[in-house]
Amino acid sequence: MKPTIRHKLCLYSVATLLAACGPAVAQVTTGTPGSPSATTTIDGKQLPPPDPKFGGVIKDDALQSKPWWAPRVVPAKGAPNVLLIITDGAGFAVPSTFGGVIPTPTMDRIANEGLRYNRVFSTALCSPTRAALITGRNHHSAGFGVISEQSTGFPGYNSIIAKDKATIGRILLENGYATSWFGKNHNTPVYTASQVGPFDQWPIGMGFEYFYGFVGGDANQWQPNLFRNTTQIYPFEGKAPGTWNLVTGMADDAIDWMTRMHQTDPSKPIFIKYAPEVCSWRHPRPAPLDQRVGRQDQRHAPVRRGMEQGARAHLRESEAAWRDPEGHQAVALAEGRAEGVGPAHGRREETIHPSG
Repeated sequence: MKPTIRHKLCLYSVATLLAACGPAVAQVTTGTPGSPSATTTIDGKQLPPPDPKFGGVIKDDALQSKPWWAPRVVPAKGAPNVLLIITDGAGFAVPSTFGGVIPTPTMDRIANEGLRYNRVFSTALCSPTRAALITGRNHHSAGFGVISEQSTGFPGYNSIIAKDKATIGRILLENGYATSWFGKNHNTPVYTASQVGPFDQWPIGMGFEYFYGFVGGDANQWQPNLFRNTTQIYPFEGKAPGTWNLVTGMADDAIDWMTRMHQTDPSKPIFIKYAPEVCSWRHPRPAPLDQRVGRQDQRHAPVRRGMEQGARAHLRESEAAWRDPEGHQAVALAEGRAEGVGPAHGRREETIHPSG
């Protein structure tokens, strides 16, 4: 990473952030003790941190009393902004960021500015992988032995992330971060996935102060069942068909949230969990699909030849099922999703200020 370049949003792993917020960081208090402006870092040994003892004076006479506010918890100086991207229905073989065949230059640029890991374990299922990622635990420990729609009333399979399995959002929030979640949320029990709640298993109940996305395994990318926090919204209404798309809508809303956070407090670092779902159920934008057919045919020719040697029958069956024998839609989706990240990445260089 180039520390001299301003306005960088670092891509960190969950483990890196937990280490950064760990007990090795010394506690630092700033401002006038007892005033509303006083702040403090914490040692990270207990979350939420214990309430401090009242430091003021209470007498029968107000003139003899002294008010006191507990210091607000803030991250250590220099704490990074964090962007955690989890893609859906795509592995190492898709983006060029990790040697895949589909060019994703924006994701390449983000990875080059942060950290890149090449040993990641997936449960091969959606909800369990996401639960493991945001808690840093085995998916059974986090209640997601299966996807939420197939949950059972047994430990490890009930689709409930217990309070002692704190998410990365909760940990960073308690350390003074502004936290958010954009896109797919497949970690809420199906019996609480409505505006009735309860909302303790929604993102806003698991440490993510702001949520813009949908609940469940998939959503129509043109007219999604979309929520802002816990209120259903319809940003596509009144627009011509095909002119509003969830990938672009997510990027726009992430830009807006980042701008508001740093206009209010430029020193406060932010955490974004960014989870586009577009590749899972194939809702590409029509124009890019037509434009990309030629170049992806050339790019995928050697890949297809190798795959056909060992999986010809399987490929024919799956391609027929998708009615997309050349894989055009999947490529357009992956490239379109990367372009959705692009606007947020470009704009955030103008709107995000260094923390600390």
